[in-house]
Amino acid sequence: MTDMTDKVVLITGGSRGLGRAMALAFADAGADIAIIGRKIDSCLATAREVEALGRKAFPYAAHVANWEQIDTMVEAVYAEFGRVDVLINNAGMSPLYPSLDEVTEELFDKVIGVNLKGPFRLSANVGKRMMEGDGGAIINVSSTASVRPSPHAEPYGASKAGLNAITQSFAHAYGPKVRVNCIMAGPFLTDISKAWDMEAFEKRAEENIPLMRGGQPQEITGAALYLASDAASFTTGAILAVDGGAH
Repeated sequence: MTDMTDKVVLITGGSRGLGRAMALAFADAGADIAIIGRKIDSCLATAREVEALGRKAFPYAAHVANWEQIDTMVEAVYAEFGRVDVLINNAGMSPLYPSLDEVTEELFDKVIGVNLKGPFRLSANVGKRMMEGDGGAIINVSSTASVRPSPHAEPYGASKAGLNAITQSFAHAYGPKVRVNCIMAGPFLTDISKAWDMEAFEKRAEENIPLMRGGQPQEITGAALYLASDAASFTTGAILAVDGGAH
């Protein structure tokens, strides 16, 4: 039921980390992939991996916080494939800052822009087209920071809480033809984890996460394939935690 043969999947942040893992999993399940990221070289590298699996790839560089770039990108994807069956709003950012009072307006706006403003516009643009066509599925990638205290990542947690909220609102707005769901991700050991104090993280994981570890990127793909496929035909407005029990 998770066969994605000839489906078109658009993934933001699709060239690295969880996005790359999902791009390869959907390609392996038979889908063609629009890979959206800030850096075209990284998108091209993942596109080559998708093509090695025998599927079409469309790498495209765009900043998801910029609505003009988003709209232009969507036009390009539709010109390439004719439709989008699955939209995955995966791009996200959580820059470090020394203290709350030193969070600048620029930093705050960047975090909200990438994590909430961009997914809002993409869901509205692509969701409307899905409604006018054969329907589809939208998957947002949120975080456990949206429902737990997030020290040193407060703007990030707030933006992801907003993403949870619009997941449920868009599910109402675009039902019954478009299903809108959210994966609430816990700590995953993507390239961003290279900056972590892993000894301290592993100690906290043993104390606070029932599975006692961080996730591997490929461990998000089952949830994404489920929510995108006919297996989830009666699932919309759901926020699915994939976090090892962390929250």
